[in-house]
Amino acid sequence: MSTSADGRIISWHPDPSRPRFTPPPGAVDAHCHVFGPMAEYPFSPGAKYLPGDAGPEMLFALRDRLGFDRNVIVQASCHGTDNAATLNGIAKANGKARGVAVVDPAISDAELEALHDGGIRGVRFNFLKRLVDNAPKDKFIEIARRIQPLGWHVVIYFEADILEELRPFLDAIPTLIVVDHMGRPDVRQGYDGAEMKAFRALLDSRDDIWTKVTCPDRLEEPQGPPWNDFVNAVRPLVETYPNRVLWGTDWPHPNMQNAVPDDGALVDVIPRIAVTADLQHKLLVTNPMRLYWPEEA
Repeated sequence: MSTSADGRIISWHPDPSRPRFTPPPGAVDAHCHVFGPMAEYPFSPGAKYLPGDAGPEMLFALRDRLGFDRNVIVQASCHGTDNAATLNGIAKANGKARGVAVVDPAISDAELEALHDGGIRGVRFNFLKRLVDNAPKDKFIEIARRIQPLGWHVVIYFEADILEELRPFLDAIPTLIVVDHMGRPDVRQGYDGAEMKAFRALLDSRDDIWTKVTCPDRLEEPQGPPWNDFVNAVRPLVETYPNRVLWGTDWPHPNMQNAVPDDGALVDVIPRIAVTADLQHKLLVTNPMRLYWPEEA
């Protein structure tokens, strides 16, 4: 992480390498963000970090460099519940992006419909206390009920130490659930470690809970490549739940505190966690298309 002249956080690699791994045709980066640009899309007054501009053009240039075809743009916490920057990214993608929104519990049905028309297909609930001040479970459940007729899903971001506390809340969500970054387990414990076991128990509790097998850079921070602990913990997960996993870069790596990852190196982790062409196709094409472009799947 570095800062710009005006003190804003620069959390992305200035010149990511081209990966050795070639994603299959139609591959989707199913977890990425856009920041601003601030002059057009101001950040939330309650934002816990202030990033530099990382707009759609930068995202799409990275997409092409890494060999992907589509993006799923997830609303970043720095933009709060104003999804304009995310919608702008989707609109500029010419059909090659869909999105996940963060919404105010008081949002109207008409506003939800407008988000759907703009390419939103899910809503995100964030439980990281360092990023959000309030996570009202009762209101989140009501939002989940309201988005169900739209065919949307719920994306949830939490850390492993509150998984047990969240279980009743998760059980009450009526839609498909996608868990960001596997609930941030301690991958050093391995696949049979306590936190991975608890997460697998969650996956086993419902067949409509999916997860993003993402962010070795966060889960092994600050070790950096080759991220062997991540690979050893996650590869069996991909093999056990091949129809319920997604992958994404997490670009532009919001608020990374230590070494900024090389996105090309992140892509080269894919064949180490999805070791066959079939698993790679499910992870990168079949599964995200089912969730975000079901009309084409």
